[in-house]
Amino acid sequence: MNNNKKQGVLLVNLGTPDEPTAPAVKRFLSQFLHDQRVVDTSRWLWCPILHGVILPIRTPKVAKLYQSVWMEEGSPLMVYSKRQAEKLSQLLDIPVELGMTYGNPSIFSAIERLMAQNVEELIVLPLYPQYSATTTAAVSDALTLAFKQMAEIPAYRFIRDYYDHPLYIKALAQSVRRSWEEKGQADYLLCSYHGIPKRYADNGDVYPQHCEYTTKLLQQELGLSDQQIGMTYQSRFGREEWLQPYTDKTLETLAANGTKSIDIMAPAFASDCLETLEEISVECQDLFKEKGGEEFHYIPCLNDDELHIELMADLIGQYR
Repeated sequence: MNNNKKQGVLLVNLGTPDEPTAPAVKRFLSQFLHDQRVVDTSRWLWCPILHGVILPIRTPKVAKLYQSVWMEEGSPLMVYSKRQAEKLSQLLDIPVELGMTYGNPSIFSAIERLMAQNVEELIVLPLYPQYSATTTAAVSDALTLAFKQMAEIPAYRFIRDYYDHPLYIKALAQSVRRSWEEKGQADYLLCSYHGIPKRYADNGDVYPQHCEYTTKLLQQELGLSDQQIGMTYQSRFGREEWLQPYTDKTLETLAANGTKSIDIMAPAFASDCLETLEEISVECQDLFKEKGGEEFHYIPCLNDDELHIELMADLIGQYR
């Protein structure tokens, strides 16, 4: 790579509806669930189910959930992602633009904005610490589709994962210790990762190995025993088996076995979003307390925390 060329950073996250309304949520979910990286069922079978059953039923429910977490500035994922891009640009003193795999701003529009600033080389950072075909590879696909629309494409480098990066582990540990200082240390720390169908892992997706290694490194950094920390998978959808253990079932078991207090975090998410602010912080808390648990402490994602921005800068620095 010729480092005399002007560089720019493309930060990529999954995406979010433009508004917490049923039409906006339907547009977003339709694009997201049409991606074969996300749902690999044959299109002739999946599309009628998606448009005839899933979207009509789920859209109003999901819109209400988004309304419950929506911030004054917009969707939490969008708000924190924009802050990340702004702080990273200030720290590195180079152009940084945000693109979403689904929804707005698109990856194509983000690349256009970078090239309008005379950027000749892109450093693409998908905000997924652990690699998965459902997320990281989907970014690569979207990048290729964007390039297909361009007469001249920029040189680029693609950061595939950072699940074991020392600054990532340090940032996670710092967020845990901060929670302990504010609320006290709970009986158990649960790391809840977004799930994928087990079949995907059986077919070669390395995501579960990355999640396990992140948890192991965090455990070592915090000095916790096997009885003080564990990991699970959340957000399963449909009838087939997903990666286990499941977050909800594990919380039920922990409560039933006498665990009174839980610290829970979502290391796979770079920004707080619907899955963390509603599914984990609200639904999982209700479930844990219904089953006999007493204290439930949700530890926020790294968001625009200073150490998180330093991690991104370090990841990008290897290509500068």
